[in-house]
Formats: sequence, structure tokens, C-alpha cells
Amino acid sequence: MIQRSCQFSKTNSFFLFGARGTGKTTLLNRLFSKKDTLFIDLLNVSRFEELLLDISRFENLINTKENKNKRVVVDEVQKLPQLLDIIHSQIQKKKRQFVLTGSSSRKLKQKGTNLLAGRAWVYHLYPFSSFEMGRKFNLKRALEWGALPEAVLAKDRESAREYLNAYVGTYLEKEIQQEQWVRKLQPFRRFLSTAAQMNGKIVNKSKIARDIGVDDVTVANYFEILEDTLLGISLPAFHLSVRKAQKQAPKFYFIDTGIKRALQKTLTVELLPQTFSYGEAFEHWLLLEVIKNASYQRKDWTYSYLRTKEGLEIDLIIQRPKDLLLIEIKSKDRVSGEDAKALSSLAKDIDPKAKKWLVSRDTLERDFNSVRALPWQKALKELFI
Repeated sequence: MIQRSCQFSKTNSFFLFGARGTGKTTLLNRLFSKKDTLFIDLLNVSRFEELLLDISRFENLINTKENKNKRVVVDEVQKLPQLLDIIHSQIQKKKRQFVLTGSSSRKLKQKGTNLLAGRAWVYHLYPFSSFEMGRKFNLKRALEWGALPEAVLAKDRESAREYLNAYVGTYLEKEIQQEQWVRKLQPFRRFLSTAAQMNGKIVNKSKIARDIGVDDVTVANYFEILEDTLLGISLPAFHLSVRKAQKQAPKFYFIDTGIKRALQKTLTVELLPQTFSYGEAFEHWLLLEVIKNASYQRKDWTYSYLRTKEGLEIDLIIQRPKDLLLIEIKSKDRVSGEDAKALSSLAKDIDPKAKKWLVSRDTLERDFNSVRALPWQKALKELFI
């Protein structure tokens, strides 16, 4: 059994958001016993249709003699956002705890949706982190197959590949076709493949639009769908001027390296160190590790990247309450002072007091002038342990 890092309130109501397959339901079933918890799964077709036809049945159900003193867990609450009005009332009047999971925030973002006015805290669940997996963690496998629970726990590589291929296919079928978020499915399929190829690169909506045969507005909507369904995150550009930063295009990352490779149809391709693909996968994975663990520890951090007109780049900039941390990510197993030059140079213009890390697979920790070169394991431990 893999112990998850996400810690929840035992008394306050909360939302638990996470992409399909991250293990939300499994985790809650492990944490809360059926003796004192009522579980309502809106993916259950009969239950969903019952409540859709008569929303008042929800209040009747949770207030029966058997259930009235129980905690209530509602899986995939975004499928019936109108339940939130009843839940809000119950929290106010009866101080009951509600746990509400969701694999999409799209319907919940619509105007007029009741988000419980801060009475429910918000947590996120991601694919497994290296800390959660402990001794079972294998970097090469994580880069190739990602960290979705079923992919990690698959008995062999073939099973993991079949699961990931089914995952991206199911996503198309269930999330897009059923919710009718796009008018035509075929351009969106082409977009997903292109987005996977562009993973970790600066988003060029106009170029993507030309490649898949739609307009820029449609491409922007497609990216919004991926973020709303928690399958991807945007990394904004950094600038000392917030206004100027907002005018620059972000980078986009899928929430899991395995999902990205499944969409790219490269799951059968072995990732070998010292190749460009391996370097991209390592950067992708390490960035996700930072975001996952910071979220679990409720860190008040913001993230960005920097690329200059001359092509110099900082992979990850973390703005923390007390300082600024600049991180350059290299998949090399032996780094040198040359790898730290851009970081050292750019830091002078950003913030001379900023901390500068060069994070890699090199097992030797050392300094290159003002840049700390750290093994990735040590870097993550310093950030989160």
C-alpha cells in the first residue's frame, strides 16, 4: 500500500480535485469508514439520473435516520453543481462535514455556481510522487510510464501501456463527448497530439491553430479544457513587471509524463539518458514533483519560467514568501560550470539575492560560484523535508 502525502481536515468540509485516475475515491475509502460516512458516487448512472430528475432526493437521502449523523462524500460533484446549494445549507445549519471530489472544474466555474463561499477548503490530488513511492520509486519508469496509480501498480510494462492508452481514449469518450465541450471531436484529437508534442514549450496558439485547422480562439478553449479537467497546467512567463509578464505566452505541461507519452504515441520508445527526449522528460517530471509536493504541504508558492530574446532560459522560478529560487534543470549525470553560466548571468538582472540551483542527476553536490549544483534527490529533500 502506498501512503499518500495529502493530509485532509478531519472536521471541515473540503473539495478534493484531481484528474481521473489519481486515486481520489480509493484514498477517501481508505480514510473514511462506511460506518460513519455516506458515499454518493455520481458516476453511478442510476444514482446520477435519480438525482438529476429530482434534486430534492439528495437532501432526503442524506437526512434519513441512518445517514443524518454521517459525513457525506460526493464523488464527481461537478456533474450536478446544483447539489452545492443544498450542501451549503447543510453546512450552515447542521455543521456537517461534506467531502466533494471532482475531476473537472469546468461546470463549477460557470457564473452563479455556489462554491460554498469559503466554507469548504480545497485540496488537490496528483499522480504518485517519488516521496510517496519511497523505495519503490524508479526514475526511468517514472519518466516513461508516469505516476498514475494504475500505471505504477501494473504488473508489467504491457499492462501499463494498455492502461495509459485506454486512459486517454476514455478521456476523449467520457469527458469530451458526454459533456459536449467541443463541437467537433476530430480537431480536438489532433490538438491533443500536438499539445503532447509541444509539452514544456512556449505555447504558440497561432501555429497550433494552423496545424490542426482551427482558429486561435478554439485553441485557447482547448487548453482551457485541459486545465479545467485537471490534465494540464500552465507555467506563466516571469517578468519583474506583472503586466509585461501577462503579455508573454506561458508554457504548458500535462499533469503526468505517462499521459503525455500516450497522447504522443511514444510509449513503446525507450527513454535513454543523454538524449533530447530524456532531457525533456526529466525536466517535465521534476517540475511536477515540485508542484505536487508544494501543494500537499500547502506552500504559498507561485511558479514561472524565463526566456530572454537571446534564448537564455531559467526552467523554473519559485517565488516564495521570503525569497526567490531560480532552478535550472539538467538531466546530465555530470554537470559543469558551463551549465550554470546562464543561471548566474540572468540572476543579476532578476534579483542578486535570489537563490540559484542547478538540479541534475549528478550525484556530486558542489558550487559553481554563486550557483549550487544539487542532485535531484537532495534538492527535493531540501524543499520538502
